[in-house]
Amino acid sequence: MMQAVRGDRAVGIFVSGQRWKVLAGCVVALVLMAALPGVGHAQEFGLKNLQGKVFNGDDQPISGAIVYLKNSRNNDVKTFLSDKDGSYRFAGLSADTDYSVWAAYHAKKSGTKTVSSFDSRKQVYIDFKIK
Repeated sequence: MMQAVRGDRAVGIFVSGQRWKVLAGCVVALVLMAALPGVGHAQEFGLKNLQGKVFNGDDQPISGAIVYLKNSRNNDVKTFLSDKDGSYRFAGLSADTDYSVWAAYHAKKSGTKTVSSFDSRKQVYIDFKIK
């Protein structure tokens, strides 16, 4: 250990080799702990999926209903024709965008629902009823 002289006594200004390694390890651990929550948050923020089913007034699935998905940022509208079991799906939706979604079949329309950017779920389920 190196020492500096201050007045009439010696003062240690460097840490011994073993202490230096422990101190360096603690600093590295703190830096990693500070960085990891940001990385985890960035992974959560990204894409989400929307899926559900379209039903008639008698709770029977509707095949061939048009499900509309409107992006609130650019007003882009995507559509999906429901499958035999009434199911639909939209994948890869931006998690930081709000969407309006509704279904229509034979000139009848369901209510409009919102997929919010504040909804942190990766998988969102919304069913529609067309009466």
